[in-house]
Amino acid sequence: MTKNQNTPFEDQAEDRKSDFGLDYLDLFGYRKSYWNLTTDGYYQEALFRGEGIQTPQGALIVRSGERTARSANDKFIVKEDSSAGDISWGEYNTPFNEADFDRIFDKMRQFLVGKDIFIQDGIAGASPQHQIPVRVISTWAWLGLFTKNMFISPDEPQEWKTHQPEFTVISLPDFSGDPAEDPLNSPTLILLNFKKKLVLIGNSGYGGEVKKSIFTALNYYLPKKKVLTMHCSANVGPRGDSALFFGLSGTGKTTLSADPKRKLIGDDEHGWDDEGIFNFEDGSYAKVIDLSQKAEPDIYACTQTYGTILENVIMDPDTGDLDLYDDSITKNTRASYPLKYIPYSLPSKRGNHPENIVFLTFDANGVMPPIARLSHNQALYHFISGYTSKVGGTEAGVGEAPELTFSACFGAPFMVFHPAYYADLLKKNLVKYSVKTWLLNTGLVGGPAGIGKRISINHTRALLSAVLNGDLDQVSYQVDPWFGFGIPQSCPHVPDEILNPSVMWTDKKAYARSINQLVEQFNTNILKYKDSTPEEVLLAGPTHQPEMEQE
Repeated sequence: MTKNQNTPFEDQAEDRKSDFGLDYLDLFGYRKSYWNLTTDGYYQEALFRGEGIQTPQGALIVRSGERTARSANDKFIVKEDSSAGDISWGEYNTPFNEADFDRIFDKMRQFLVGKDIFIQDGIAGASPQHQIPVRVISTWAWLGLFTKNMFISPDEPQEWKTHQPEFTVISLPDFSGDPAEDPLNSPTLILLNFKKKLVLIGNSGYGGEVKKSIFTALNYYLPKKKVLTMHCSANVGPRGDSALFFGLSGTGKTTLSADPKRKLIGDDEHGWDDEGIFNFEDGSYAKVIDLSQKAEPDIYACTQTYGTILENVIMDPDTGDLDLYDDSITKNTRASYPLKYIPYSLPSKRGNHPENIVFLTFDANGVMPPIARLSHNQALYHFISGYTSKVGGTEAGVGEAPELTFSACFGAPFMVFHPAYYADLLKKNLVKYSVKTWLLNTGLVGGPAGIGKRISINHTRALLSAVLNGDLDQVSYQVDPWFGFGIPQSCPHVPDEILNPSVMWTDKKAYARSINQLVEQFNTNILKYKDSTPEEVLLAGPTHQPEMEQE
């Protein structure tokens, strides 16, 4: 684009400008600001600027740049007086100096001189009592569309004028930090400042950084109002029976909550207050590597739809066909689309208090049962533990094979308080609303990686249907000697041998050794939270069974 060349939507750039402009950020010298464009406006600007290509079916293919996943090691939280005492400092919440933040922000201001910026306003939270107005500013048009897809837009056009953000994200993918001058781990930076209600993102165009920065902010502000913030998907059945699905990326939150027999509330981030559950977003950010039209037809249809952003997806330049199995850029290919593209999504994005909560784990050891029933104390233990495996590509540095991990609250990178803080809110809700809790293994059965196989999605869906329909309330259970949870002895449409993990192992001694090793890893991990975890919850954890290895 030449200096005096008009862009496609330049004349309409400020039609939806908020009266609450950019003075609060002291931004200056930028060439043009584009406010709250329509989907067509973002398309035209992105295509004009060479940010992407449009598929024959209508979706917009874009590239996120060098970073194709979250950069967990490059995220910092500014340590300042108003929030320092609340935050659980450690692996995921690394402190950053206020003066260093201000200096980097000044560099960003200078970087924007002469450049175009895109401003997208929205609402985080479908509950009228707990909504937080947000604003995302970026130099890339498609990140404006991403924000428009993911967050709730005003009901009336004139509301753009009166929008006043409580939290702002500035995402500059082309801006690189300088570790030689600033206390950064790399040129990439994600800096959260709760005092200024501001996030700075540099050297990453990955849409997930914008999304998860706002989620992290909600995980700080809303629990102070006694709202439980959750890294989970949610849907509701014809009886009004809501269900929650906790899990890390790649464990099945999006896939399993997308059920045509139930209404989809949301697929990733929710709150739970005295009125029930509510989605934080108005869009989906689905992982689409190896996406099958047969297995997931509704999500697949979204990849073929105008308005969907396909991040790092490969298209055949000759045929225009998508290759959703091509991981040459990343295993973490993504699709961002409005929830309304799913035909059975619930427009209100709200539901009743849940009847069932399902913790999703990708067990790379192949020793966990496909489904287990948990007591309330066991549920709290597994919530604090957050056992699963990181799936390749979802986070920078994660390799090809699944990596065992414990992620507190099934979302540790986004939780700012101590896990016990969120667990206490969960405990009160479990007891008050008599919620049934389950552990669902979407990972391996019959052995570890290289030997075991991932459980069939058809069996997983059958197990989940039995949970939600109440079928598993009518069967007998066996108590697992290691974990103490209940394993159902039968389930409609699932072979009995699938339900018992030890049966699927040909070497029973190897099974016992493997599960004892996992128990030790659980016990080691919970030591980090021992001082703040109630005794009855600690006692609900697994126990080592050395005699089992000798049988």
